[in-house]
Amino acid sequence: MHTLTVTELANRSGATPHAVRYYTRMGLLRPERNPDNGYRLYEHREVGWLRFIRQAKRLGYTLNEIREIMHDSDQDQSPCPRVREILLRRLDENRRQLEELMALQTRMEEALEQWAKMPDGVPDGHSVCHLIESFAEYDSGHPDKKH
Repeated sequence: MHTLTVTELANRSGATPHAVRYYTRMGLLRPERNPDNGYRLYEHREVGWLRFIRQAKRLGYTLNEIREIMHDSDQDQSPCPRVREILLRRLDENRRQLEELMALQTRMEEALEQWAKMPDGVPDGHSVCHLIESFAEYDSGHPDKKH
């Protein structure tokens, strides 16, 4: 049976040779070594594994999670329960991050609006940038301070 080099595997799966080498170092791909020259040689089944890795990454799975999923499959166990559990957890994490990003976006917009009315300042030994420092005071519940 014909084996594939790093470049051939990359070309057949749509990945880069760098990605193939990286996934190999991570233990996700398992090549044989050519005893004559030490080159990594991959079986054709590795094309499917590599495509699976790339698709799982597109769905947000980490390489460690992908390794666990692949391990379940290697053990003839259904990885589907783990796949669902990970994605449900990731959805909750993403929602929380989106809420944090939206709050940050609002703070940034409020800061720019506040700063539009303020002059530029020069550091005076007590202040680094009065714009940021004034917003921190404003944001921490001291809107009554003069800005």
